[in-house]
Amino acid sequence: MNTDVIRVEGLCKHYRSFELRDVSFTVPAGMVVGFVGENGAGKTTTIDCILGAAYPDAGSIRIFGQEVSNASQHYIGDAAFAGLRQDIGFVFDSCPFPNEYSIGKIERICSAAYRKWDVETFEQLLQAFQLERAKTVKELSRGMGMKVSMAIALAHHPNLLVLDEATAGLDPLARDEVLDLIKACLEREECAVLMSSHITSDLERIADRLLCIDEGRIVFDLPTDSITDKAGVAHCTTKDVELLQESGAFEPGELVALRSNFSTNVLAEDRFAFAEAFPEVPCERLSIEEYMAFMLKGERL
Repeated sequence: MNTDVIRVEGLCKHYRSFELRDVSFTVPAGMVVGFVGENGAGKTTTIDCILGAAYPDAGSIRIFGQEVSNASQHYIGDAAFAGLRQDIGFVFDSCPFPNEYSIGKIERICSAAYRKWDVETFEQLLQAFQLERAKTVKELSRGMGMKVSMAIALAHHPNLLVLDEATAGLDPLARDEVLDLIKACLEREECAVLMSSHITSDLERIADRLLCIDEGRIVFDLPTDSITDKAGVAHCTTKDVELLQESGAFEPGELVALRSNFSTNVLAEDRFAFAEAFPEVPCERLSIEEYMAFMLKGERL
């Protein structure tokens, strides 16, 4: 039975022009949770609170079953949290080290910081990513900087990976390499991954669940296959929409639609059941991006 590596309950964080509101979710061991949403929706703020870069105003955060933050106390600086960080690998959307640092110097710092640092694994990752120890951060492209961060995150064998746009800036082959590395990490059942990304095709390949946030609130938290394998989009004429509304199969407000000048697309949560009930209305598989569009911008009928 899976245990929760991350448990966030009622998380709130207020800024002058933005706030997280009652964000709750879990990341179970052995699973990849894809974290999606538009720019400014609250993904990075949530991750900052989990990793201790921001203080929550309400709610609580547990990592590996241990509370690391709540509305009244923040434990980021204490010895217990320092111990937890030994088992957390994180990759942000840019390389966090000073420009003048070489990869070799970064390796020396990290090998001293992490008690489970694996020299052989780091060497293998450098070779796989074609990274030279003599290169400095300022000499690296954005994609190469991301590879350095990923190599560091994986070289100390974390039980939790937190990835914030970790595949951004990588070419398709490099993204495939990174996804394969994440899968290898998950072969250890206790490992879990929280992966924020705008590249939904990556999440479709690897995520077990999808967590969507918009304007600081969780919009949906669903198994990935309930979207990619089960849900669909029905391409409706005006008469088709009237047929659906008058069929008695849907409660008022249950249908979600996206209108254009020429047609109306309607979300079918189960495209197979929809096709059986309304065979005259074409219904096909939809992408994660299309599902998000329905949930974030759709009209309730």
